[in-house]
Amino acid sequence: MPDRSTARAGQAPAVTGPRDLRNVVLIGCAGVGKTTLAESLAHAAGSVGRPGRVADGTTVADHEPVEHQQQRSVQLSVLPLAWNGVKINLIDPPGHPDFAAELHAAVHAADAAVFVVSATDPVTAPTRALWRECAAEGIPRAIAVAKLDVARSSFEDILAACHNAFGLGPDTLRPLFLPVHHDGHPDGSVDLLTGHTYGRTEPLPDTAPARESLVEAISGQDDTLMERYLSGDPLDTDALEAGLRREVLACALHPAVPTSENGLGATELLDLIAASFPDPTERTRPAPECDPDAPLAAQVVRVTGDAYVGRISLLRLYAGTLRPDTRIHLAGPDHPADQDTEERVTALTSPFGKLQRPVPHAVAGDLVCAAKLTTARAGDTAHDPGHPVKLDGWTLPEPLLPIAVEAHSKADDDKLSQALTRLAAEDQALRLEQNPDTHQLVLWCTGEAHAEVVLDRLRTRHNVHVDTVEHRVALRETFGTAAAGHGRLVKQSGGHGQYAICELEVEPLPAGSGFEFKEHVVGGAVPRHFIPSVEKGVRAQLAKGVSTGHPLVDIRVTLTDGKAHSVDSSDSAFQTAAALALRDAAEHAVIRLLEPVAAVGILLPDDYLGAVLGDLSARRGRVLGTETAGPGVTLLRAEVPELELARYPVDLRSLTHGTAGFSRAHLRHEPMPAALAARFTGKD
Repeated sequence: MPDRSTARAGQAPAVTGPRDLRNVVLIGCAGVGKTTLAESLAHAAGSVGRPGRVADGTTVADHEPVEHQQQRSVQLSVLPLAWNGVKINLIDPPGHPDFAAELHAAVHAADAAVFVVSATDPVTAPTRALWRECAAEGIPRAIAVAKLDVARSSFEDILAACHNAFGLGPDTLRPLFLPVHHDGHPDGSVDLLTGHTYGRTEPLPDTAPARESLVEAISGQDDTLMERYLSGDPLDTDALEAGLRREVLACALHPAVPTSENGLGATELLDLIAASFPDPTERTRPAPECDPDAPLAAQVVRVTGDAYVGRISLLRLYAGTLRPDTRIHLAGPDHPADQDTEERVTALTSPFGKLQRPVPHAVAGDLVCAAKLTTARAGDTAHDPGHPVKLDGWTLPEPLLPIAVEAHSKADDDKLSQALTRLAAEDQALRLEQNPDTHQLVLWCTGEAHAEVVLDRLRTRHNVHVDTVEHRVALRETFGTAAAGHGRLVKQSGGHGQYAICELEVEPLPAGSGFEFKEHVVGGAVPRHFIPSVEKGVRAQLAKGVSTGHPLVDIRVTLTDGKAHSVDSSDSAFQTAAALALRDAAEHAVIRLLEPVAAVGILLPDDYLGAVLGDLSARRGRVLGTETAGPGVTLLRAEVPELELARYPVDLRSLTHGTAGFSRAHLRHEPMPAALAARFTGKD
């Protein structure tokens, strides 16, 4: 095991096998300093001249224009670092909740996690949820406490808060380093196992109590170490190092490291990752054996677009070795059922933020980029021809915020469809809908930040400009009372004319009944071969509506009488007469406007139940009930008009401070309140 006190930085080493690799994801909400820590780690490893810059002066992070404007990361980034003879693939996903799909992909691709918590803010509910998710997957975790140079609180107090927030048992969270303060700011640290100091060494804190607690936690699961500890025998550094690694891999101990924006903690954290985090062969989650000589088994983690290279797919290799100019098969939900798609791998590159560095091959356990895999989607499995394998994907957030758009110009309209198709292929959280009822093009996003990124990519990557318009829901009309209608079409303009007369009776049906057509014509007033024409004309008018232009539903139409001409009557004449009769009936009836209602399920902490119930009441929601979904968590079920849900993802996140989630599904249409319907009909 490498000595954690003697770090060696440099360029990424030649990876000879999976044991030379560490795949680590940084997890933290937006604003905690996660990306700043990633750049400090890259700087400490010698991969950048100063935080955020590589040797040629270009930026490390995969920034987009909107990212600069909003000062947040919007896309998963990978930084391969060399440290103590191993290659550390540092995966930095976005912290904003709108980009949870990227975060879940990053967690799935990693073998260990570093949770970044801010010394200035409490641990958020989404971070706590991710901690539980990693615990369920058996992913080893450490904690990096950021912004210690800003906060005026003690490192120990912050760890106590983390202990409570994550619901940890005794001896499971222990500091591995203690900060050394000078003039109230941390300027260095002390390794509790080795006594090695980093940065400023004066004045040194009293490390004895913290070291004793750490040694007890390391020795607790090892009878030999515990016996030596209790007997007073000194424990050598190698034994403690081995014990620490064993406890970290077993998720029995979560070491904590103090960090700050001046670089404190970067070297310490790299030492911890290289020495005590698992390599891909020690992965606990179900996957093929991590053998470079086995048939290829890989998974697409992310797909991005590049203006010069085209599509770039980030792959996590679980088995086998991938080389350029080889054939692979892709399997996933977007590929034909029971049929893989064959692609050819051209060049392979190692990602470094936005940069791509050519590599000759990639072995099991590594992360690598392949260009121009035209059918690849995030979550797809890549395997050798003749050796099929299926790797499980990850949880995707459901996009629930609708953004209706229109092309700004004819030139934009010509390019819009292709541009959106490419964006949807790259962005697994984006769903496209061409609504058949409202005829709107709708982009379903996870939130406002996600929508802003999608629109920005349309404009900057594809040079397509769109205008956002008000999202319309699919309303319906129905008859509130029975009525009769008369339709007469009599035209004579030389030659064959047009002649058809229809008498219809219309009556409402129960909600959800649809449409019924009957005929009670006596004496052949309407010839039998024209009766289907009458029904066809009625159905055409149903689609157009009779009052507000929305489809007409839940009615029974009966043809009772009519007249025909032996020469001038025709199929089209009776279709027109039937439509006229239906519109005439509407003039003598009460027309009701129907709105769609959604079944909504909301998962939220009990603390916010009252606020959410009050908000649902203001949205005309009907609460069906609640049930316990876990300690301190409630599942609330309700029925809410879809008109009230347009901005609900944004409002619910604000109302519950990002701790709640919800699902929605269309349930039925039901009558709209008269006061609200007047806004759509123009009638008071």
